Amino acid sequence: MLLATLAACTPQGDPSIGAEGFRDDFERESLGDLWNNTGGPYRIVDGELMVRGARNKPLWLRRTLPRDVRIELDVRSESPEGDIKLEVFGDGTSRATTDSYTATSYVVIFGGWNNSTNLIARLDEHGRDRALGPRRRVEPGKTYRLVIERRGAVVDATVDGELLARMEDDAPLAGRGHEHFAFNDWQAEVYFDNLVITPL
Repeated sequence: MLLATLAACTPQGDPSIGAEGFRDDFERESLGDLWNNTGGPYRIVDGELMVRGARNKPLWLRRTLPRDVRIELDVRSESPEGDIKLEVFGDGTSRATTDSYTATSYVVIFGGWNNSTNLIARLDEHGRDRALGPRRRVEPGKTYRLVIERRGAVVDATVDGELLARMEDDAPLAGRGHEHFAFNDWQAEVYFDNLVITPL
């Protein structure tokens, strides 16, 4: 019944994540109605979400995020370029239609630009409104615990308890059009698992 209800929702009418939070361990055959695939080759392989070559076509969760939130997940890249990418507080539908893509969210990148950059960007990962983090490379085949947290005007991302990047935003992305979480990818082969979203 729940999946049927979710399938009938438009992205901007998606149910909110309640006090109990949200979890997905991908222990099933297909993505199902909880996820809005905007055109990327996302699939479940041996209990993990796998993607390669999505070219900025996100996989959006059909649930809206609380204003302050912690998002935790396991992630692994099998590509030497690293390039692990997530979106938080986006519109639930946006995707690239050309090689250029301006997001509706904060874009969190671990090992971007051929494993040379870690950052949080506000809307445009190639723009000026972004916060760079310490240099740390993604090791192919290694599983990391990535945590993204927003409290007030601060968005933090950590990897295995170490700071990846931090952004302070005087006009935080929030409200209609800035309520959703997504997995994203450009070209790297990346695996995600054990997603936990907790209201703060």
